[in-house]
Amino acid sequence: MLSEDEVLSTLDNTYKSGAYCFFIPLGNPHSYLIDCRLNVFRGENDKWAVAAERLGYSPREGIIDLELFFYGNSLINLEEYNGHISNCFAVCPIEENSIFESIAEPYLKPDAQYWLVRDTKVILSTKKQDYFDNGIELKQYEPDQIGIEEAARLAILSYRNLFRATDGELHKSIPKNLKKILVLDEWYHKDFTISDSPSMSDEHLKYTYEFNKKLTGLGGMSFETFAEMTRAQELRNEETNKKEWMDNRPGSYETWQQLAKVITSGDTSFYNPTLIPNTHWTNWPESGSL
Repeated sequence: MLSEDEVLSTLDNTYKSGAYCFFIPLGNPHSYLIDCRLNVFRGENDKWAVAAERLGYSPREGIIDLELFFYGNSLINLEEYNGHISNCFAVCPIEENSIFESIAEPYLKPDAQYWLVRDTKVILSTKKQDYFDNGIELKQYEPDQIGIEEAARLAILSYRNLFRATDGELHKSIPKNLKKILVLDEWYHKDFTISDSPSMSDEHLKYTYEFNKKLTGLGGMSFETFAEMTRAQELRNEETNKKEWMDNRPGSYETWQQLAKVITSGDTSFYNPTLIPNTHWTNWPESGSL
């Protein structure tokens, strides 16, 4: 019989599955958060899955994409990068030409009219008052300019369902015989990242020193000083990881503890949060900051 600890352990240890497996990164500094959602699935024989949706705008890639992060004990058809599996799958709900014709990165063009989202015209606004009226404070690094992520944050207020994952996209890596039992458009969330920085062996440390000394000279630094600095950094990384594990792993707080009860029992009434939801983009100012 599936236990709550098994569910939480799967979530807590996502990072151990590979270099491209992540817990839900709402605060991703490379992508402005626009919207998010959680989908919880359950099936027979203790099978379960969670699909988290993160809609974001990546300035470097110049696209608005919907990332799906999959978790569970029955996942299928996971993506693969550089020979490693990934629990993330991204789709672009906006038709490519319609977004490129409407933007002059990183801003919306003054004459932009709409985006074609899943074959439906999503009307865009270039009126600053529309943003102010809906609580969207424009950054305006340039006068009268509207950021692409700001335009998307306003658009989803009227067209949110168009930007959501379709059943086909959700079941890309979740078997179709699992039933969706709970959907959350807001919840209390903590980003969780463990730094992969294993300690070097003495032999590797010596090699690293010699290699860098030949390459840069290391400012005349001795091996003893180099080793001391390296070991001190390893200790700091270890302490940071310990704190991250204790404070931020999914199993450490109410949201996922209650969802684990929902998953193991099939009873959605176990999700009865007391923590105030924080998944709205206004709570993640670090997203898109790089």
